[in-house]
Amino acid sequence: MIASSRSPLIWVVHLSVLLLVLLWTLPTAGLLISSLRDKDQLAVSGWWTALSTSTQSLVYRAPGADKQVEKDGKFVIAGNLLEGQSTGQVSAFGFNSREPAAFQPGQTADLGDGEKLTVQAGGAFEIVADKAMEGTRGQRIFYTAAVPPRFTIDNYLEVMRAEGIGASFINSLTVAIPSTIIPILVAAFAAYALAWMKFPGRAILIAVVVGLLVVPLQMSLIPLLKLYNGVGAFFGVPAKTYVGIWLAHMGFGLPLAIYLLRNYMAGLPREIMESARVDGASDFDIFVKIILPLSFPALASFAIFQFLWTWNDLLVAMVFLGTGNDSLVLTGRLVNLLGSRGGNWEILTASAFITIIVPLIVFFSLQRYLVRGLLAGSVKGG
Repeated sequence: MIASSRSPLIWVVHLSVLLLVLLWTLPTAGLLISSLRDKDQLAVSGWWTALSTSTQSLVYRAPGADKQVEKDGKFVIAGNLLEGQSTGQVSAFGFNSREPAAFQPGQTADLGDGEKLTVQAGGAFEIVADKAMEGTRGQRIFYTAAVPPRFTIDNYLEVMRAEGIGASFINSLTVAIPSTIIPILVAAFAAYALAWMKFPGRAILIAVVVGLLVVPLQMSLIPLLKLYNGVGAFFGVPAKTYVGIWLAHMGFGLPLAIYLLRNYMAGLPREIMESARVDGASDFDIFVKIILPLSFPALASFAIFQFLWTWNDLLVAMVFLGTGNDSLVLTGRLVNLLGSRGGNWEILTASAFITIIVPLIVFFSLQRYLVRGLLAGSVKGG
């Protein structure tokens, strides 16, 4: 009876989980497919059409008059609109932007001055004239072509070959690793003190930590930078250094880290700590030998989120580290590749997957330790 009453709830939970997985997976899959598509097809159709033939309106510039050859008393310029493409089919063409599809393949268009244009379905074209053609610019040919799906790794190669990518990758690691480790260490000590050590003002400190959670980063960024610059000028420390951005990320990450770890540590069994104190263990011994091993799930979870935040950050890095070529992080370098108008979508999709390689490694590595922490934190009754 109990099993039957729980069945609908179990199905709802399973369907909810499946829906959440789809909501996260579909955009990622679309981004991956887009990063492997030809940039011309990516610009005119969505990723869901990647396996279907796409119709594109294109423009081809024919060779100039210097490429004409004389054949049977006529002057001919020949070529192929689909040059460089293994397959494709022309469905219409024209020589005027106002009528780009005025003619069907195989028909002949009169260009004037005795010149005629013929385009075949396979893309082959001929411009035939009774007298020698003049001019340095070739005739523009507008055409509509059905192009089969094309996939390439050129988008990834373009990003990887960009100047400064390697140095920016190292800069991002230099920012993200200390900015993850330092807040965890500081927050773990603070959380233990707020959870298990009694001292005056503890409740006020907890309230301050909770209050700092709602302070927007954008509101505190400039005051924090001015404070850091003032302290740095007093001690003769340069403003744009890695120490500055480490301290900034520590300041922004500590409230959440202390809040999460304090709540987790406060829920650990009190009997374990009391037994350790009876055996003569100090607070430091209890923290290192008992609290930290039992807190692996919370530590690993925060480490994942903190690393993702610092690795993908652009705003804090630009403010505290600068935009010079020597100090530019990976996200800033990729923004520069996109250009001032935010074009080049093929670079955007490919760079997105390049940037998530390291976070994926961190996630799956810490997930293993998270499971170990869950097992280590289990308390077995005697």
